[in-house]
Amino acid sequence: MTLPLPSPLLDANATAAAGGFGDLPDWDLTDLYPSADAPEYARDMAELDRACAAFGKTYEGKLADLDASGLLACVQEYERIDIIAGRLMSFAGLRYYQNTIDPERAQFMGNAQDKVTDATTPLVFFSLEFNRLDDDHLARLLGENAALARYKPVFDRMRAMRPHQLSDELEKFLHDESVVGASAWNKLFDETMAGLMFPVAGENEELSLEATLNLLTDANRSRREAAARALAEVFDKHVKLFARVHNTLAKEKEIHDRWRKMPTPQHGRHLSNHVEPEVVEALRNAVVAAYPKLSHRYYRLKAKWMGLDKLQVWDRNAPLPTETPRIVDWAEARATVTEAYGAFDPRLADLAAPFFDKGWIDAGVKPGKAPGAFAHPTVTTVHPYVMLNYLGKPRDVMTLAHELGHGVHQVLAAGQGELLASTPLTLAETASVFGEMLTFRKLLDGAKTPAERKTLLAGKVEDMINTVVRQIAFYDFECKLHAARAEGELTPEDINALWMSIQAQSLGDAFEFMDGYETFWAYIPHFVHSPFYVYAYAFGDGLVNALYAAYAGGLPGFEEKYFDMLKAGGSKHHKDLLAPFGLDLSDPAFWDKGLSMIAGFIDELEAMEG
Repeated sequence: MTLPLPSPLLDANATAAAGGFGDLPDWDLTDLYPSADAPEYARDMAELDRACAAFGKTYEGKLADLDASGLLACVQEYERIDIIAGRLMSFAGLRYYQNTIDPERAQFMGNAQDKVTDATTPLVFFSLEFNRLDDDHLARLLGENAALARYKPVFDRMRAMRPHQLSDELEKFLHDESVVGASAWNKLFDETMAGLMFPVAGENEELSLEATLNLLTDANRSRREAAARALAEVFDKHVKLFARVHNTLAKEKEIHDRWRKMPTPQHGRHLSNHVEPEVVEALRNAVVAAYPKLSHRYYRLKAKWMGLDKLQVWDRNAPLPTETPRIVDWAEARATVTEAYGAFDPRLADLAAPFFDKGWIDAGVKPGKAPGAFAHPTVTTVHPYVMLNYLGKPRDVMTLAHELGHGVHQVLAAGQGELLASTPLTLAETASVFGEMLTFRKLLDGAKTPAERKTLLAGKVEDMINTVVRQIAFYDFECKLHAARAEGELTPEDINALWMSIQAQSLGDAFEFMDGYETFWAYIPHFVHSPFYVYAYAFGDGLVNALYAAYAGGLPGFEEKYFDMLKAGGSKHHKDLLAPFGLDLSDPAFWDKGLSMIAGFIDELEAMEG
């Protein structure tokens, strides 16, 4: 059962804080429910209870006896229930992320989670029993009914879990127990992070995490240093708690994986992403091999621009000395992104318009609001919602382009229906990163001076390094963390050492690392909410670089092929989705194409020095 509760996943190049940047939109959640005490909400919760109980009574123990039309009716009722549960949890989750420190919202979400988990327990049998259907029997049913055969990609993903499923009784226990397992530790992490305040030297008041992280991009080096030291100071005070969260979640995952006979800690993520482990390994190896020609080379160049022998961690995302600080108000941000979308295809701009006009974006920074940015699809019968923490920086415009890409993708895929719309994470980043690329190219084409072009190129390179190099470094850190935890409890110092070994490898010899940086693993929400999620960013960036090269090269009918790919949602495997573009992810040389684009931008920046 899909329970689409949004996690506050920080997109790789998202920055956010507070300020007055025009009329920033807020969410209008009434398309989900009019209010928390609305009768429609209570009605749907009651219907979920009734429908799940009826589903279990009607179908448990009987799937093997159904004919094709009977199995289709079963799957369609499961899908209808999925929409009810998804709508309830989306409403509760989105309200919560608007203000994670509001006790009423936290209680409302906790209660919703408990009720939905209890209600859906009678559905646990479905995937288990479905996976026990004989292959020949299922193939015969699919051959008899085209409407049923449309769900084959869903069935294939379910049946990929066959070797890893437990007994019906154990699966029901794990389902019931989930609310006091990972989800409870997730909430503890979220609420702790949202409540942290940072005493940044020179600031008039203590700052939130998001506002403090934002200072790491400030033009004033002393402010950047003060922010980095405040982060280190506060993370160190809470490092035992964050180590406990990571120890517990990694151990719980190890137990589940052992019982499910998963060959590696990463395997479950690869299965859910419908991607072969060797494809991910090829990506990881290609990026790590490219560290010297990407991050190491770029950061040496940046140190030279800044007149420094060595960069400190607070210089990593610093603006260039030649860069003129500029605030982009909301109206300009909207115009920039929608014009870039429209220049590619007017339909793309039309799809983006309701996000701005109908309360589908929450952009401003408010006390207790979750950090970062995300696009949450809710359910296919409603529409997505985008969350930003808009600061008015040029990179925030790119974050808007990124999240709108997700939103447009989700709108287009909704036509597939609830079970087929959801895109594996590896392909879910395609439209978002492509939207960023369209916006970047529009800005680059409009650059009026070499200095402006240099600033844009450097910004894009840094975003790509954050998206590719940094995220693969995060992935390696997680791999090391889970492997080490399998050997025993980890102290905060153990985790710190793993973090630093990866950071030094990925960032290169241009950096010195301040005392305290070793705890900066603590605030990355992906490690807590979605283990091994992070490689999807690098996957998406490499894929989009190859896609954009096909577009720039004049591939006939590219726009239609692109829309068809987005509309497909999760109904096709990546091989089938990318075949019209002449791309094949299983080709070991594939990832080098995307990495070469980043290297080419760095080549251009180096040539400007000559």
